[in-house]
Amino acid sequence: MSFEIALRHRIGDRAIALDARSDAPLTALVGPSGVGKTTTLNCIAGLIRPDSGRIAVGGTVLFDSAAGIDLEPEARRAGYVFQSGRLFPHLKVAANLAYGAKLHPPEERWIGQGEAVAFLGIAHLLDRMPGTLSGGEARRVAIGRALLSAPKFLLMDEPLTSLDAARADDILQVVERIRDELALPVLYVSHDMGEVERLTRSVIALDPFPPSS
Repeated sequence: MSFEIALRHRIGDRAIALDARSDAPLTALVGPSGVGKTTTLNCIAGLIRPDSGRIAVGGTVLFDSAAGIDLEPEARRAGYVFQSGRLFPHLKVAANLAYGAKLHPPEERWIGQGEAVAFLGIAHLLDRMPGTLSGGEARRVAIGRALLSAPKFLLMDEPLTSLDAARADDILQVVERIRDELALPVLYVSHDMGEVERLTRSVIALDPFPPSS
């Protein structure tokens, strides 16, 4: 399954200009802080509408300004692991996971909650509140919720942010298992080239903003 990303999007007096394609199981999107990596993920997920361009994943066109195509976020089937995790603080881990599973009907789901819990090793966390989790535990739960949303691809926005070396390595191992064991293309944002080199040889570089016109 391929990522095809051609987009232009203004941010103030600057603009993202990206034209890239990858068929790798995991593709890294890299670039310096503030260059628009998260904005690019949001454009792919349908949370931001690009000024122009075309975005397709696995041959399904998600956005095409020339053709007038702009699928709603829920129709894009993106599993999104946000940099901050964004777990619901008032819900236990089990309920956070169940929320992901409710986003699509049963016939569209390809992994069950029990399978996701076992895959991520989080059975002991199900009755916990998010505020009691470590950074690594919270990241595993966020990944589980994304997987349970029946995604056709996964967007991961710097999932190792604020983790110490040991917990970061734990999450990297989870990402490697997703890459190797699940038929789920991943677009992975990072600014750490050591991390990227461990995960993939497929890299899309987002260059510093050119002036917008």
